[in-house]
Amino acid sequence: MSDLLLDINLQQVPDDYLAGSWRVAHRVINRADPASPLAQATALVMSDQQLELQAPTRSETGSWTVQRDELLNRPYLRLSFPAEELRALVTRLRRTTDGARSQLNLYFSSGLEMQLDRP
Repeated sequence: MSDLLLDINLQQVPDDYLAGSWRVAHRVINRADPASPLAQATALVMSDQQLELQAPTRSETGSWTVQRDELLNRPYLRLSFPAEELRALVTRLRRTTDGARSQLNLYFSSGLEMQLDRP
């Protein structure tokens, strides 16, 4: 197994590449609310259209979908929770050649940036 992560073309990435259990490896809060569940998240689990956000003080469940802009076909994640709906641009997706490891970078409109790892 190679640990070399290769960039995936975001315009052609299948939506199911984004599904799975992701661990929050790094985040930059910028102007986002540091007390929000997403800013405190330790993991995101995306299966089928179900979403589970895991944080130290609480967990939330909701749904997720992938949307694409019409001009460049860039993928956005739409995360829907009972209390709020969020949208994040997928800025980078990297995977090993065998798909065993992945890294996902998201940029939210709130300014929150997240790097997620999937071992």
